[in-house]
Amino acid sequence: MERAKAKKAVERLRDEINRHDYFYFVLNKPVISDQEYDRLYRKLVDLEEAFPELISDDSPTRRISGKPLSGFRPVKHSTKMLSLDNTYSEEEVREFDARVQKLLGREAAYEVSLKVDGVAVALRYREGRLVAGVTRGDGTTGDDVTPNIKTIRAVPLSLITDDLEFMNLEVRAEVFLRRRNFEIINQQKEKAGEPVFANPRNAAAGTLRLLDPKEVARRNLDIFVHTVPAFSGSGYDSHFQLLKRLGQCGLRIIPHIRLCPTIDQVMDEIDRWRARRNELEFDVDGLVIKVDDMGLRLRLGSTIKSPRWAIAYKYPPAQAVTKLVEIQLQVGRTGRITPVAVLAPVLLSGSTISRATLHNEDEIRRKDIRPGDDVVIEKGGEVIPKVIRVLDPGSSRRGPPFCFPRVCPVCREKIYRRSEEADWKCLNSSCPAQIKALVLHFVSRPAMDIAGMGYSLVEQLVDKGMVKSFDELYRLRPEGLAELDRMGQKSAGKIIKSIQASRNRDFAAVLFALGIPGIGIRASHVLAEYFGDIDTIINAEVEEISAIKGIGMVLAENIRNYFNTAMNIRLINSLKKAGLKFSTIAETSQKGAFPGMVFLFTGGLTNLDRTQAQELVRKQGGTVSSSVSKAVDIVVAGSNPGAKYDRAVDLGLKIISEDQFIDMLKKSLKKSLRGSETSEAISELFIK
Repeated sequence: MERAKAKKAVERLRDEINRHDYFYFVLNKPVISDQEYDRLYRKLVDLEEAFPELISDDSPTRRISGKPLSGFRPVKHSTKMLSLDNTYSEEEVREFDARVQKLLGREAAYEVSLKVDGVAVALRYREGRLVAGVTRGDGTTGDDVTPNIKTIRAVPLSLITDDLEFMNLEVRAEVFLRRRNFEIINQQKEKAGEPVFANPRNAAAGTLRLLDPKEVARRNLDIFVHTVPAFSGSGYDSHFQLLKRLGQCGLRIIPHIRLCPTIDQVMDEIDRWRARRNELEFDVDGLVIKVDDMGLRLRLGSTIKSPRWAIAYKYPPAQAVTKLVEIQLQVGRTGRITPVAVLAPVLLSGSTISRATLHNEDEIRRKDIRPGDDVVIEKGGEVIPKVIRVLDPGSSRRGPPFCFPRVCPVCREKIYRRSEEADWKCLNSSCPAQIKALVLHFVSRPAMDIAGMGYSLVEQLVDKGMVKSFDELYRLRPEGLAELDRMGQKSAGKIIKSIQASRNRDFAAVLFALGIPGIGIRASHVLAEYFGDIDTIINAEVEEISAIKGIGMVLAENIRNYFNTAMNIRLINSLKKAGLKFSTIAETSQKGAFPGMVFLFTGGLTNLDRTQAQELVRKQGGTVSSSVSKAVDIVVAGSNPGAKYDRAVDLGLKIISEDQFIDMLKKSLKKSLRGSETSEAISELFIK
């Protein structure tokens, strides 16, 4: 196919796929089968592969693309993202209406919408295309999470409109997780021996801040648009009507909005949703009540923290009474022992609850919680609810107080509690519970991503003594695995293949897999980018580590304590021998003009294109890094170099211009090549 025809076909396919995305993900009314949709999508992929110059950022194929992010760029909001005043009192809602009437000298109609329990973001469209997705941050500046926002299928990459009034705008939205997706995520985390998320909101917030968009896509975030902070078009005094129009442009508008001409109708909405909200597929903790007229909003203005034209009414947390059957103790991968209340199953806020967190020994004593008690539990957004209080603490039929044991419930070794801490810990590094949790963390998807290593298999490996620490996974043999329950030669072979493939995981993933207390995947990326390799981290002082943005003193001490432990160093050396990556820099050649040197390019180049310059470095024995770290020898800075340049200056790295890079290359080539070869090599520099 010639390029002109391919261009028209690509544009037609993109429009068609965007239209079907709108029907499926926004309207929930698909008009073609999944197979037909996949056929269209595959056809677009094939055309873009054949004509890569036709690929654009707003193509449906670009939702999940590129390498994991090294961090988030701060972005200033065009209009400050204010928070809302909250109230649990219907009387205070009427007082809010009275204040509005007093300031305006008249009654106002209200737009009433669900208060979805999620994460606030701003979406920016320029010329109809999504250009940025930014978190609330401090209200003035947020983080650019555009690659993660693009993974949300309900977010149109291009608006479905030719109306110039709607081509350039910013909207505010709530990113959230439906309950069924939240439960799937927590089930996966439980199987991997990782701490579960407390509620869908925490899960959505944590997901939005993952550095790998592919992992974000797997979690199926969702979104509702609820506010247009400023609109320069004409004919839309009513925000309610403006939202309805934006819904026709492809944006998923928050459902069940109602326009209420009087405050009495607002109160009716509060009553209507009191019980009905539990029937929804997502968490709603209240209603948002906003003056509908956008001109009146401007007249009312705002305080430093919140607008005067809006308020959030929150429903009181749901409670239930049930019997506490027993108190169980769980041992995590750090040795922390957590008490959990096993409850007689009870229905609460649309789900059956059978377990509740008791936090620690002090919490049990303070509330005097005992097995056999009738207790009040509360689900204020928690997936594992809290035990609020004992229903009848003065009853003579109560059992004896719960005594926290002084030995580990799994290995029976003595447990310890520091005077300044609330938790008891098992310090036995050979405790089977800790080993299982550590191995499950190590093989989890964000870490080494070893498929097939679920809890059942890990439990067998540890109980049978085949794995005493996670480095021993790399010594497993298929014949040994095949003898385990529910295994066979084929399954064992797949798992061994997955273990071998994990050797290709990057340094940040390996660092996260080690299970250093408090160090999540984001901190692992920060450390990997800053230090470049494991040995530099091992030798770093607490002061240097704590000074890194996003780390701080507590995590720095955790890191230092981890690497001060001889057993952990032996573990790392064993993993090095197994072939895992403990550096952001690949092995380099010792031949050429730049033997063993590491370069980083940032900003625009004039005489060379970026790909050409990077290839020249590699041909001359050097390596190109995509992230700034101490492992980088030379930074080549072109025009508008951005944040990487600032980080390089902070680290004191050597920074040169494009011309200096070319001169350096010429001099190096003259030293290493004969005259004719030198001229030929230099002439290649400027072939674009």
